Amino acid sequence: MLTHPSIFLIEDSSGECELFRLALKQTGLDVALYTEQDAEVAFHFLEDRVNHHPLPTLILLDLKLGRLNGCDFLKCLRADARFAAIPVVVFTTSDDPTDLARCYASGANGYVVKPGTFEQLVQCVGDIGQYWINRNLTPYPIGVRC
Repeated sequence: MLTHPSIFLIEDSSGECELFRLALKQTGLDVALYTEQDAEVAFHFLEDRVNHHPLPTLILLDLKLGRLNGCDFLKCLRADARFAAIPVVVFTTSDDPTDLARCYASGANGYVVKPGTFEQLVQCVGDIGQYWINRNLTPYPIGVRC
């Protein structure tokens, strides 16, 4: 079952979500984008999709979220067999080695520090998309039980 690739961006700033949307459009990648600003609501979004829609091809996760931070969300995601295989890249402003280690220990597949300019963001989003959407292979389509 082939599905249209999609990215689920979990980011607490609506301005950052819009910048990401604009950068993604500039890359020319044919990818659907879903955004959510709250980690708990994001988890419910994924639960709602399980039986009715394809799961995202990639989750980009901000580390600094509201009540449930990115690492806690990641642990919940990895503990649920329905979502454990979805690649998750932490996409954050933090370059703190402790945050980096904590994210990988929690099950992150990647860790990217957000760039400083819009042009760099477009390049970064394009690089992420090329690898995780166009190059990365999974043993089975995301969302299909193995």
